Amino acid sequence: MAKEELTTLDGLIDEILPDGRFRVVLDNDHRIIAYTAGKMRKFRIRTVVGDRVQVEMTPYDLAIGRLVFRERTPGVGPGPRRGARR
Repeated sequence: MAKEELTTLDGLIDEILPDGRFRVVLDNDHRIIAYTAGKMRKFRIRTVVGDRVQVEMTPYDLAIGRLVFRERTPGVGPGPRRGARR
């Protein structure tokens, strides 16, 4: 039995919530709750209000999604490193 396909949609982060969750406004004006994907947590990819993101959603629950990609903001560098881990 095949797994259901995930839908990828674009959106904008509207609000930061506790525990790595975000309120995202999709391009079709729906508001959902999205959580950070494991790879984004692993590589410490920071997201702030106003960032463009891609969200994966399952057809079973259209109110919750997973942030899988944050688009780069033009003109902004990677930022300072806080400390070297060895």
